[in-house]
Amino acid sequence: MEILKHECGVAMIRLLKPLEYYKEKYGTYCYGLSKLYLMMEKQHNRGQEGAGIGVVKLHAEPGHEYVFRERALGTGAIQEIFDTIRPQLEKNDVEHRTAEYVEKEAPFIGEIYMGHLRYSTTGRSGLSYVHPFLRRNNWRSRNLLLCGNFNMTNVDEIFRSVVAMGQHPRIYSDTVMLLEQLGYELDRENHRIYRQYRDSLKEPELTKRIEDNIDLKEVLQHAAPKWDGGYVICGATGSGDMFALRDRNGIRPAFYYCDDEVVVVASERPVIQTVMNVRRADVRELAPGSAVIVTKSGKVEVSDIIGEGENRKCSFERIYFSRGSDADIYRERKALGQAIVPQVLESVGYDLDNTVVSFIPNTAEVAFIGMVDGLERYLDGLKADKILAAQETGTLNMDTLKEIMNHKLRVEKVAIKDIKLRTFIAEGEARNDLAAHVYDVTYGCVKNDIDNLVVIDDSIVRGTTLKQSILRILDRLHPRKIVVVSSSPQVRYPDYYGIDMSRMGEFIAFRAAVELLKESGKDDVLRQVYEKCLAMESAPDEKLENCVKEVYAPFTDREVAEKIAEMLTPDGTGAEVEILFQSLYGLHAAVPNHPGDWYFSGDYPTPGGIRLVNRAFVNYYEGNTDKR
Repeated sequence: MEILKHECGVAMIRLLKPLEYYKEKYGTYCYGLSKLYLMMEKQHNRGQEGAGIGVVKLHAEPGHEYVFRERALGTGAIQEIFDTIRPQLEKNDVEHRTAEYVEKEAPFIGEIYMGHLRYSTTGRSGLSYVHPFLRRNNWRSRNLLLCGNFNMTNVDEIFRSVVAMGQHPRIYSDTVMLLEQLGYELDRENHRIYRQYRDSLKEPELTKRIEDNIDLKEVLQHAAPKWDGGYVICGATGSGDMFALRDRNGIRPAFYYCDDEVVVVASERPVIQTVMNVRRADVRELAPGSAVIVTKSGKVEVSDIIGEGENRKCSFERIYFSRGSDADIYRERKALGQAIVPQVLESVGYDLDNTVVSFIPNTAEVAFIGMVDGLERYLDGLKADKILAAQETGTLNMDTLKEIMNHKLRVEKVAIKDIKLRTFIAEGEARNDLAAHVYDVTYGCVKNDIDNLVVIDDSIVRGTTLKQSILRILDRLHPRKIVVVSSSPQVRYPDYYGIDMSRMGEFIAFRAAVELLKESGKDDVLRQVYEKCLAMESAPDEKLENCVKEVYAPFTDREVAEKIAEMLTPDGTGAEVEILFQSLYGLHAAVPNHPGDWYFSGDYPTPGGIRLVNRAFVNYYEGNTDKR
């Protein structure tokens, strides 16, 4: 029901054959560019605030451009970028040129392609914040294109280290910090090779030797240990080396595919499967702490850069963000729906004859299928028990059998998103009334004041849409009870690794716990937590604790859920409202290989996350609502 801004998406392509090869086999010099476009479109859900691409040519002559970049803002950024590029290709009549011309001069056709889709998680916007970022230099091997799916939790520390090296960053952002830091290490690598060969080679042979021997593994091993956060960092040098590095805990996703023609990297497996038309088994997950590196000569290597840490792969990625067409994700989302079934049955008093089940929004559809499967299995068991009981008492006949078999789960599509209304009124009941018309309801499928209406959502974070829109429209159907089911647990803590959930006071679960503290006369807990959070600011990494957990400690999950339902139920609602949340146990059982659950449990995978959650509570307590 709520739109969460995600941490971005990446796509990279390295062509391993001469451009003429792709023209002869696939009929176009734009093979790489076309694949990049498709990979970006297939991941457009990961970033709709902006997009950018970068292209590196390996065979451009001096005096001709060899690093191309195009960026745009808005939901139509991908199309705008490629609409800008297309006339340049047509003007150069690219497809009718010789391979030599295309290799040396054609714009936006090269050997390395980089694409990025952006959602801001920092509040900063504008074209200057859209990836890829570019570091320019007259020596090709010192040029650096950089993009990423990441959020660093220790930007201050990285900034201080960059300044300590004598640099003067123009913008204070994690992307710029990484660009300058990696650029510094790339310069050091250039100097290392220069010193090695300066006495035996003269220019231009010396420059060529430097370009041919850049060791990106060395560059990354010097820079990456300083990073705290979740990330997939992608980079390319102007001389033709390329890399994609994943954080040691695997917080952010990365997959790659390679054959003798191409190396491909993307944020999601099915994107590569579909665009490259390859089997699932051919697409590999990049190991945490490792980088896939392609040298200027085309040598492909996957190298351990910083070592693999504890598995903290993001569970929210599986619940909400990644495409459901991935085989594992589809299975996991169904399992999430199945895991919530016992709570649903209890909530409706096991009365499925008078219960209608549905889902809002479309992203919850797979979890809904799982919930339906679980409810139907329960119903099938009930039918079997009744048949056996009738058989034992000698009352089993065709009429009895028909009556038993006619008990079916009532599955309906109760809400349809009709149009995107512009809520031009800023606030108040008038705005809420407009929001309540975003969906149309299917009248006639709910028995007035008799039926329970169960709808499943993938997550409930702030609860704004639920209160202003969804519950209002569902109440128009006049059910006896509305049961809203979240396939994820209660979102209690901010994320600092790429998802736009960073202000403590935004979470309905947090607000509910605060209300419970006040109602029970325990609001002094807030002051105690505030003091402990302040004390944690000077604590060493090994002594850090998430003090915010104490806000929730006095209450059960059910008590918090009941308070959430109370706070989100609009005035005048006729139906009883209950909100059910997935348990942590159910989450881990359904998504066993992605145990990163800090949004729900508060168990952050890195020290930076713990520091920032304590700082977020300090900001909340002090009333600094604009700070994250």
